[in-house]
Amino acid sequence: MGAERVSLKEKFHIGRRIAGRAGRFARRTVTAPLAALASLRANVPERLLIAPQDLRTTDATIASEIYSGYFALAGKVVNLRGVSPFDAVAPSANWARALASFGWLRHLRAADTALARANARALVSDFLNRSEKPDHSSAWEARVAVRRTLSFLSQSPIILENADRAFYRRFMRALMRLQYFLERQVATGRIEGEERLFAAISLAELGLCAQVSASVQRRSTRLLAAELARQIRPDGGHISRAADTLVRLLLDLLPLRQAYAARAVPAPPELLNAIDRMLPMLRLLLHGDGALALFNGMGVTPVDALATVLAYEDPRAKPLINAPYSGYQRVESGDSVLIVDSGGPPPPEFSTRAHAGTLSFEFSVGPQRLIVNCGAPDSELVAARGAARTTAAHSTLVLDDTSSCRFARNEGWEKWLGDEIISGPREVHVERQIQPGKTRLVLSHDGYKTRFGFIHERLLTISADGLRLDGEDRLKSVSKKSKTYPFAIRFHIHPSIQVYGVLEGQAALLDLPDGTRWIFSAQDEPIEIEESIFFAVPDGSRASQQLVIYRAADEALSVAWSLRAFMAKEEEEALEDVD
Repeated sequence: MGAERVSLKEKFHIGRRIAGRAGRFARRTVTAPLAALASLRANVPERLLIAPQDLRTTDATIASEIYSGYFALAGKVVNLRGVSPFDAVAPSANWARALASFGWLRHLRAADTALARANARALVSDFLNRSEKPDHSSAWEARVAVRRTLSFLSQSPIILENADRAFYRRFMRALMRLQYFLERQVATGRIEGEERLFAAISLAELGLCAQVSASVQRRSTRLLAAELARQIRPDGGHISRAADTLVRLLLDLLPLRQAYAARAVPAPPELLNAIDRMLPMLRLLLHGDGALALFNGMGVTPVDALATVLAYEDPRAKPLINAPYSGYQRVESGDSVLIVDSGGPPPPEFSTRAHAGTLSFEFSVGPQRLIVNCGAPDSELVAARGAARTTAAHSTLVLDDTSSCRFARNEGWEKWLGDEIISGPREVHVERQIQPGKTRLVLSHDGYKTRFGFIHERLLTISADGLRLDGEDRLKSVSKKSKTYPFAIRFHIHPSIQVYGVLEGQAALLDLPDGTRWIFSAQDEPIEIEESIFFAVPDGSRASQQLVIYRAADEALSVAWSLRAFMAKEEEEALEDVD
């Protein structure tokens, strides 16, 4: 569909956002020169006191590849052929960012050889010769500067071992330039969203690792505490509602907690409480196969990183099944797991990766996922990212082929608001009912109320043994509009499952890799089997299928459907008309 007319109320909110950004730009234009002058007066610390742990996995064989001139970053491999990596033509913007982030230093440290140490120091020196001072290259994007700060600190032992005083001094000066740069970015509002928290983490870690004044350390700790309080919800979710953000944050927050302990400096309560809440939140979003549910920008699960951070979870922690602040629900019955998106879009500055998937769900049995969402593709696939964010890419109801959220990119506001969501469900109702032999979720959202005059209501009921999931989708009219709109209820199937139409199109048979079978049916409704796409695979995407129920919305309408496992052999034999 083309862009719809924006209401006066939406225009008002958009105008406020644009005006706010203009104000922040004006403030940083005035304050940036003053901040730069202040940074010139600061002293460079003499040395580093500690080096925090890097929890990311390492591979010592990559060290030999780097020494041989092969840099494999962000899915691209470059053969340098004797050229400095910092002079090479980057095959992609993400490759250039990964190079300047220096996360690959951990592989050199894992090799633990004199050659690897010398190579690490030479490469850092090579970079400083070209990009020691802030410029307009990708190396000085705020998010890249954050990662470089954390990498330099955690890998400082391999960089500084046997280094002469001149190089040590230059390295410390480079760290201070990163500190001043990030402090200015935060103070002038250049960093928004989750990147402000990552910047706060890097500044707090630098304040602990370097021999800086107590006032600098206290300032960075206050910033960290403020951002954690703002961005981590009471139930442990991140305000962006993105699961992979939790993983990335924990990879940095856990070593930071250790750094506070190593320096015998009291960690802010916000840090300790955030970690304790975030780990159970990750468990809520976890399927039996070890993958995270595909909501709000989640793509391929970083299995190694996820396993690393979950190892820090307190075994006494209670399992989380209800996350009202983050907007997720989990029901475990038998071997089955039902995970539901029961929240609206996050605040605008945190919504650039969020999806229009309110009331969508995923369903798995043991290690096998059955019903999924399409997930998020690689960040460089802009067109695919846009498609993956739509409601149609989720297992839920889609009214008039329109998403329940409106995106700035689709409405002509990209220049000012980027990929933000400009409107979406404001009221999402959730009720959890424990009934004899089953658990029921009663949900609704008003994302279609303003444009179409309908509320989407969804009932999801799972049996105590987990072998049956019953659903009912309703469109409730809340206006005097008489127009009838078409709608579709979509159920995206995991690509490992074979799908067949049975009972003359009134049901669909799902063959699982382990040989078990499930059947999907709807009350007197034909079920279409259509193509879909699954983005959450390492190689980019995989063809899959989806089940779709088509209807037209009138004043009062509901569609009931069910997904159940076969319990008896004779029941399977009754399905002789497999298409």
